[in-house]
Amino acid sequence: MRKIALLLTILVYSISYAQKKPEQIKMEFTQEVLEQKVVSYTGKKLSIHQVMQQYQGKIVLIDFWASWCRDCLLALPKVEQLKNDFPTLEFVYFSLDRTFDQWKRGLEKHGIADRKTYWFDEGWKNKFNNYIDLNWVPRFILVDKTGKIAHYYSISPDDPELRAKIQELIKP
Repeated sequence: MRKIALLLTILVYSISYAQKKPEQIKMEFTQEVLEQKVVSYTGKKLSIHQVMQQYQGKIVLIDFWASWCRDCLLALPKVEQLKNDFPTLEFVYFSLDRTFDQWKRGLEKHGIADRKTYWFDEGWKNKFNNYIDLNWVPRFILVDKTGKIAHYYSISPDDPELRAKIQELIKP
């Protein structure tokens, strides 16, 4: 009886807290959500618009992660594989760590301080993350050369749909 109760508890917990795929797929970011501020590794505040402007005309994969997130850390080698497989693809990392110091320690610990990484100092619930229906990490969004959302939802960098969309966008 205890085993059944334990299994039911685990099942309910898993279903309740599992990452839910957004019901509405968005194809572009609004100006309002692009005004959301993030913090760079050097401590400079930038809008997401300013961050993304650096990649105008390029295909960008946005990786939402946190240094405390086991699945995010397990995804890092898969992200490296994507980098190797698609060398023209740009990568931007948005962190959901709780504090600036925790984020920086995580970057150093996992050897990713040299990447294009930013931190949401307003926390998980902000207008950008609310707009994209961010309810779990890791999460990946692919942005095309025009700045539109090409692939709205992946929870793993080795998602076959994500890889296929990258391949499609990279073709000359």
